[in-house]
Amino acid sequence: MKRIKLFLHKVTHWEYWPYQVVYIPVYFQYIYYVVRTKSFFYFNASNPTIRNGGFFMESKKEIYDLIPQKYYPTTLLIENKTPIDIIENLIQSNNIKYPLICKPNVGLRGTAVKKIHNPEELSKYANKANFDFLVQNLIPYQNEIGLFYIKLPNEEKGKITGIVAKEFLILTGNGKNTIKELLEKDPRYQFQLKTLEEEYKEKLNTVLQVNETINLVPYGNHCRGTKFIDASNLITPKLTDTFNTICNQIEGFNYGRMDIMFSSYDELENGINFQIVEINGAISEPTHIYDPNHSLLHGWKELTKHFHYLYLISKQNKQKGVPYLTFKQGVKEFKKHNNYYNTILEF
Repeated sequence: MKRIKLFLHKVTHWEYWPYQVVYIPVYFQYIYYVVRTKSFFYFNASNPTIRNGGFFMESKKEIYDLIPQKYYPTTLLIENKTPIDIIENLIQSNNIKYPLICKPNVGLRGTAVKKIHNPEELSKYANKANFDFLVQNLIPYQNEIGLFYIKLPNEEKGKITGIVAKEFLILTGNGKNTIKELLEKDPRYQFQLKTLEEEYKEKLNTVLQVNETINLVPYGNHCRGTKFIDASNLITPKLTDTFNTICNQIEGFNYGRMDIMFSSYDELENGINFQIVEINGAISEPTHIYDPNHSLLHGWKELTKHFHYLYLISKQNKQKGVPYLTFKQGVKEFKKHNNYYNTILEF
């Protein structure tokens, strides 16, 4: 019966539908732009300094290197099969403290992102990972948003086209139910139960005291149980000016979503007490569409609008001398992406 209820919940809430279904209108739009640009991989010109424009196989570390250091946490690139003693020495010498974050250098919808609490967990992660990964200081702020930024190359200033606020998978105890029982009360959390059982094991049988809270997934990924809320009403001229100043310091960044952790909206608007979790380029989704209150029609409208911006930016950069990927290059990169996709899913 639980499985049937979960299935019906997924069917009646389009935010859980496969992206292949949600993106049906965008596929037709893409073919139209392919004809207009005479390129299957025109989107690589959107962000010239990011590999493939940030559509696939982009290195997070290379993107961080484009950002002024003050805007993101201390980040180390760890190559696959690096001995654990070397990793620990690097962490100490760069003043990275536990708990810390480990994540793949080439990401995939939150897969293999882990909060690491001690050297034993780090060793386990490093031994299991069959890919290059990043080690980062934990960002000290509690709030997180995704801010979508767009700047046409022929214009002096960009704009914020959407903000998504994120509600983490945080449970509050009642002194009676176990963590697992609390998870089973919410369909959104039930979808994560199998993954959480593998990660937390017997800890899920713990009974939280009254008003005691626990954050089971401390990073704002929809695929990991985070609830997305459209907070685009928070866009103000001052916030836009602040992020024009910030993004103008990131060479070649014209299109994408910035995931940001911060202390308060007032401070964020003034450009203080925040850090960039990461920047996603051409593959970025305007994730404010996944607010449960939004209709599928609204989602389609936002997706096609942003995909049109991606086309315009790529076209204008092409006019400025940024080449599109050739068909041969694009196919080669796409094959690398598929191979990597299969590798990281084994984690």
